Amino acid sequence: MESYALLIAATLNAGTVLAIAALGLLINEKAGIVNLGAEGMMLCAAIAGFATVVHTGSDLLGFGAGMAVGALMATIFGGLVIWLNTNQYATGLALSLFGAGFSAFAGIAYVQEKIPERESFDIPGLSDIPLVGPALFKHHPLVYLTIVFALALIWFLYKTRSGLILRSVGESPESAHGLGYPVRKIRLLAVMVGGALCGLAGAYISVIYTPLWVEGIVAGKGWIALALTTFATWRPARVLLGAYLFGGVTMLQFHLQGAGVDIPSQFLSMLPYVATIVVLALISRNPRWIRINMPASIGKPFYPGS
Repeated sequence: MESYALLIAATLNAGTVLAIAALGLLINEKAGIVNLGAEGMMLCAAIAGFATVVHTGSDLLGFGAGMAVGALMATIFGGLVIWLNTNQYATGLALSLFGAGFSAFAGIAYVQEKIPERESFDIPGLSDIPLVGPALFKHHPLVYLTIVFALALIWFLYKTRSGLILRSVGESPESAHGLGYPVRKIRLLAVMVGGALCGLAGAYISVIYTPLWVEGIVAGKGWIALALTTFATWRPARVLLGAYLFGGVTMLQFHLQGAGVDIPSQFLSMLPYVATIVVLALISRNPRWIRINMPASIGKPFYPGS
């Protein structure tokens, strides 16, 4: 039973990375912008967060540095696709490639560095409950804050005027513009918030999830986060559940290896990505369902006055 508790704990930890990034990308797409640069932003944020913690010893400053780098890269992306109307997909891919290369270059000096050991995170009283305590109540505070943020995002998108405006910009930017809303500024703000969240996810990887730096440490999690938004049909609660599902698949490979299951390790390493492809293929079988849930202007440029 203890091994199952450890698997659940690892699932929540791995799912948190995907949830933070996917919720940020969800905000982008609700505003009509697709950012394929998530992987690159997360990589640059990971090295920025790790380097900051190495020099300062502060996790909070590391998270702040990661968010700042993510927001900066997203701002550059937003300026290109929102004001200069460059192709969103090509620009996002370029950002991802740039992030992979730049993070590898910037991280050379930090490959052998170590960050200070931190005390374990326990919720007094609850963490001592047999099985349940180790599974649910011994996580970094950001694990719980991610759940709170997902709930807050649901409230914001569907219960507030600002959320309605954001969704209207993604559904019909021409109508929003006609009503006097600054569509481009709203989209840029959404892109910056999404970038900051991707940056936070990247910093969480290198500071908490696997506290070290190696080239390519994000290992495709940015692409899985992108797929999660479609998997969840652009709903925050489903993003959260999907993140834990994919996190569980990721951790299952280590659980099976530890249990001595005679399956090639290469096949187990493929599981998260195979699961992503299978889920997207199944969802794509019903294009009408996708059209109903997908923001109408997603991926399309906006031309004021058109």
